[in-house]
Amino acid sequence: MEFSHNDNNNLPLTKFESMLKTNHILFFDSEEFENIIHHYLNQGKIGLAKKAIKVGLDQHPTSINLRLFKVEVYVFEDKLIDADNLLNELYSLDPTNEEIYIQKANVLSKKDQHQKAIDVLKKALTLTDDLVDLYSLIGMEYLFLDKYEEAKTHFMKCLEADLQDYSALYNIIYCFEFLNQNEDAISYLNVFLDKNPYCEVAWHQLGKQYMVLKNYDKALAAYDFAIISDDTFVGAYLERGKVLEKLNRYEDAIENYSITLKLDEPTSFALLRIGSCYEKLKNDDLAVQYYYKTVHEDPLLDKGWIAITKFYNKKKNYQKALYYINKAINIDAENVTYWKLYSHINQRLNHFEEAERGFKKTLELGNYELNTWLSRGDLLIKLGEPQAAIYNFEQALEFYPENAEIEYRLAGLYFLLNENEKGKFHLKNGLKYNNEYSFILEELFPKVSNRILVRNLLKQNL
Repeated sequence: MEFSHNDNNNLPLTKFESMLKTNHILFFDSEEFENIIHHYLNQGKIGLAKKAIKVGLDQHPTSINLRLFKVEVYVFEDKLIDADNLLNELYSLDPTNEEIYIQKANVLSKKDQHQKAIDVLKKALTLTDDLVDLYSLIGMEYLFLDKYEEAKTHFMKCLEADLQDYSALYNIIYCFEFLNQNEDAISYLNVFLDKNPYCEVAWHQLGKQYMVLKNYDKALAAYDFAIISDDTFVGAYLERGKVLEKLNRYEDAIENYSITLKLDEPTSFALLRIGSCYEKLKNDDLAVQYYYKTVHEDPLLDKGWIAITKFYNKKKNYQKALYYINKAINIDAENVTYWKLYSHINQRLNHFEEAERGFKKTLELGNYELNTWLSRGDLLIKLGEPQAAIYNFEQALEFYPENAEIEYRLAGLYFLLNENEKGKFHLKNGLKYNNEYSFILEELFPKVSNRILVRNLLKQNL
């Protein structure tokens, strides 16, 4: 029983809290203590739960259920040795109490001994008629072990016992998806829907499976049934909008996303998708309005800032694109995609120093794509910083050994600095790895490519 402040069931709770304030000891039966403790644990009020357990055990020292709550608190506080000792004591008193086994399994799970936890839970199955919770616990332990087939089997048993157990349904589909068994998931959901045809959650999940298989017509039909089952199901409208986008039905997609804005608080996802649909319909004014709404609704959503920046980038309005990517960077300076966009926009504006700074920051944040190294190095060449460019490309070689594009650039830089032996070494490497990229020398180092030494090396190897 859970206490509510709107009914008379909270009398023991009120009485207990009054006792704590006045320090007058009042008597409660053990079941009242159990309900009080359960209430506090559900509310996350561990301190009050511990007080209730202490007072309860003072009044009912032999109560196994109250001591089991003590075990639960021990586990929560990671006092696993204390929990184990108390469980062993309780087991000697009542070896057929399934709750002792459940708590023992909980302790083993916290110790990452998941198979032992499963063995204990399976023993508990023989001691109770209430099997559903145990099947769910066993399923979760199998998930910890990455044994998805076994987990799926146990969650299915939960759903067989209770068709409304949507938590089990989600876990079953999760297992199917992890095992890439989308066709099997569809078959399972169809059988389930034969028994429970107005289950909006199952229709929603069925639509998602059809989406993975790119069967958009069937996905659309599944979401239609989800909405028929519950016309306030926001998730179904959102997913339906995604399918309609895939089918290039952008106006219909906008209609579905717009419904979600009326049913619930506006979500940045729906606003972003509406903006994207309007952009595809060439309605730039409405597209940009919704992009503005997106970043206003959720300034931390990177996709919103990226969308508005790319919108102006495509329109070749680089100053506005730069303005918005700068705003994004001010909010989250650790976002790699922001810095890459920042660099590309600055390149378009011939702001080479800022562009180089952006690529440098991108690398510092762990984005080691080849194009990032090449772009930064080429900017350093353009900025007249050959030593910094060499250092950049030598770092790049550690990630991309035997890469011709890097080797030609290093060759050109070393020849530029009149370090001919190093230049020859890297040029020969470049020609060995891919002689078709030799045009890089002409493009980036036209004076070097005209030197007799370089021309002779190219002739010998082309």
